[in-house]
Amino acid sequence: MDQTRKGEGLKSLGSKTVYRDDYAPEVLETFMNRHTDNDYWVRFNCPEFTSLCPITGQPDFAEIRISYVPDLKMVESKSLKLYLFSFRNRGDFHEDCVNIIMKDLIALMDPKYIEVTGLFTPRGGISIWPYANYGRPGTEWEELAAKRFKEHE
Repeated sequence: MDQTRKGEGLKSLGSKTVYRDDYAPEVLETFMNRHTDNDYWVRFNCPEFTSLCPITGQPDFAEIRISYVPDLKMVESKSLKLYLFSFRNRGDFHEDCVNIIMKDLIALMDPKYIEVTGLFTPRGGISIWPYANYGRPGTEWEELAAKRFKEHE
């Protein structure tokens, strides 16, 4: 691990991976944004997301796309991977997964802006691609959220 990051209290990065088999938002970790002097996008593509249908118990598969503009804190990627893996045995509808992920990341980081998209594979001939976004209230980011939501295809 980068020695300059050791003082940030990260537990997952560089340690043995323990996979949780239950929903575990507490595994999420943050580190300080070193570039608060400018705005920039961070994007995660998570093509191997799985959850369970809450009715049938059958697995659902998706690519989860997370894009955000950080403020002071950023999510550490290994902890994000472990968090997303914790949905594997959780029964939630697609729309719930996307909204839960977004709300957990907002609570964790307090980003300026964030959007989460779930590209779920077809089941029964229909694919579902829920999208949720958030911009910090009272800022230009709230306006961006409204604009992107309105223009979302």
